Amino acid sequence: MRITSKGQVTIPQWVRERYGLMPQTDVEFTERDGMVVLTPLASASKHDRADLMLAGLRGSAQKSLTTDEIMQLTRAYEDD
Repeated sequence: MRITSKGQVTIPQWVRERYGLMPQTDVEFTERDGMVVLTPLASASKHDRADLMLAGLRGSAQKSLTTDEIMQLTRAYEDD
């Protein structure tokens, strides 16, 4: 991993997912025992982060489905 000329670094996806680092999450950098530690601040609730995640998924479906087709997919049985 490399720091860009603007001082930026990409946080790997697995780290963001494991620790709930969603877009717009406020973080803090501190020094501890000669290491730099990134800590998410408690400013956004889990509900807010979930809304952001869902917003990122909106419009990502590859196929247009009717309401009836969606309902059929969500049922554990088929209507005859």
